Amino acid sequence: MPNQQTVPTDWNDFVADMNEQFMDAMEQNMEAQASFVEQWSEAVESTSMRQPEMEEGLEGYKNAYQAWMDAADQMVERVDDSMEGEEVDPSEFRDIWLNTANSAFKDVMETTAFAAWTGSTVQQMMEAQQQADQMAEDTLQQLGFATDEHVTEIGDRLVELERRQHAVEQKLDRVLEQLEE
Repeated sequence: MPNQQTVPTDWNDFVADMNEQFMDAMEQNMEAQASFVEQWSEAVESTSMRQPEMEEGLEGYKNAYQAWMDAADQMVERVDDSMEGEEVDPSEFRDIWLNTANSAFKDVMETTAFAAWTGSTVQQMMEAQQQADQMAEDTLQQLGFATDEHVTEIGDRLVELERRQHAVEQKLDRVLEQLEE
């Protein structure tokens, strides 16, 4: 009889663990989705998009949202299956979310709105990089260190000196040949 008591306790522990994993996965999904929506909204607000781009972006988001909802339905179905005695590998839950995330992000990333946002972001990053480079140049110059501009100028001068030296050497070789004849 003690063995029979262990089985329900183990089963209850298993079900409790499955429920906890399901709730954790659902919570992580909702947090990821909320973060995604927040970032998407910020991107849309910060980018001046035309109406067709905006509509396509919203359609992509709608498709992504539907993918997340379908994944939630799949999770509930698999939990129900496990409650009915079907053996469900916990990795299936992870796979559902991973596949859904790939599908949802694909739906959004294929839109012209996402491309416009990405282009805007890259442009902003390049402008920030140029400003940072200029600040670094100014700081180095104020501290008396050589800047990229100085090093480039010195390199150009060295190349010009080598070219002139080579020309002088060629002239000297011709003069020496003339003297030897």
